Amino acid sequence: MPSVNPQILKWARETAGMSPEAAASKLGINDTRKLSGAVRVNALEEGQTEPTEAILRKMSKVYRRPLLAFYLPAPPRADESSHDFRTLPQRSSRDEPVIAALLRDVKTRQSLVRAMLEEEDHPKLDFVGAMAGSRSTSDVLGSIVETTGISLQEFRSLKTPELAFSYLRQKLEAIGVFVVLLGNLGTHHTNIDVSAFRGIALSDPLAPFIIINDQDAKPAWSFTLLHEASHIWLGESGISAFASELESERFCNEVASAFLLPNEELVELSVPPLSSTAAISAYISRFASPRNLSMTMVAYRLYSSGKLSFDQWTTLADHFRAEWRRQKESEKEARKAKETEGGPSYYMVRRHRLGKALLDAAHRGITEGTLSATKAGKILGVAPRSVYPLLNSANGRAA
Repeated sequence: MPSVNPQILKWARETAGMSPEAAASKLGINDTRKLSGAVRVNALEEGQTEPTEAILRKMSKVYRRPLLAFYLPAPPRADESSHDFRTLPQRSSRDEPVIAALLRDVKTRQSLVRAMLEEEDHPKLDFVGAMAGSRSTSDVLGSIVETTGISLQEFRSLKTPELAFSYLRQKLEAIGVFVVLLGNLGTHHTNIDVSAFRGIALSDPLAPFIIINDQDAKPAWSFTLLHEASHIWLGESGISAFASELESERFCNEVASAFLLPNEELVELSVPPLSSTAAISAYISRFASPRNLSMTMVAYRLYSSGKLSFDQWTTLADHFRAEWRRQKESEKEARKAKETEGGPSYYMVRRHRLGKALLDAAHRGITEGTLSATKAGKILGVAPRSVYPLLNSANGRAA
């Protein structure tokens, strides 16, 4: 086995967002009488000492890098295949190393799915990049509606925002888009706040992926899904927040909004003058809830149409975010109570997050022998031993 390049060790730590002190703690490199753990980490990174295989395996897990990466001749160049559609305040989050690891993970999953589809001679998807260069909201939305068959009437007829999202998700998955709910790296300790990212689009003519941050409020999932779908139709890959100064982000917001809240309805909305934040919030809630809409999205549309000031919009956005966090804590407590009574199983929750399209692809690959349990596990984000229990439902097939 070739020697490890010390520069790789430093690069892996820094891109994981860790100081030498934090890395030493995570890796179990303790202080000695003469040297602190941080100094011992620096010694490894400067080539003064050689890492053991056990330490390398720990580094692979802690830094979220494949073991073979430590044997590269030099640190790899930054991946520039995806854009960052967020503005600087959103990119300065402490979550950035986790987001980078999540993006690497999703791209690995996509590449494995793509390779399987290529082996199956799967036809290319004409809608991916079909509207590249377009700056007509109605044209892009019209293409999405025509290709997927989504209906605003059906969307609004569903009883809950989660069911409404599932309706849109099923329509997109039916035409070949993989839609995954993913807001951490498999543990709640790595939960990514929605202020850091709301969605990811990975445009590809065979295996387009959309990632929704499931740490967000459920009524917001549908908006994010349509926003990221717009990027797929434009042939763009990248990571998004909610509001951005970038033209492409504003355009995709407009496409999603035009479906969920058509202009003719927006015209009818009128915020009473000199209203308090609580009064405006209640007014928006009465409008948004029966339509399965995100209150943040409605407030943003009111601001962008000149019906709310910038200060009102930002105050409302903060207010809705705080309310959602309180609601999330309440739901967390409710889930704990349900767990003692027997709530949904681990596999049921995991299957919901992965989506039918990804489960079916993995099931097909396993059945036809084009995927090993190890590769299927990477696609599904589980250990190889969990692949078969995850794919098996009551009738023995992914659902």
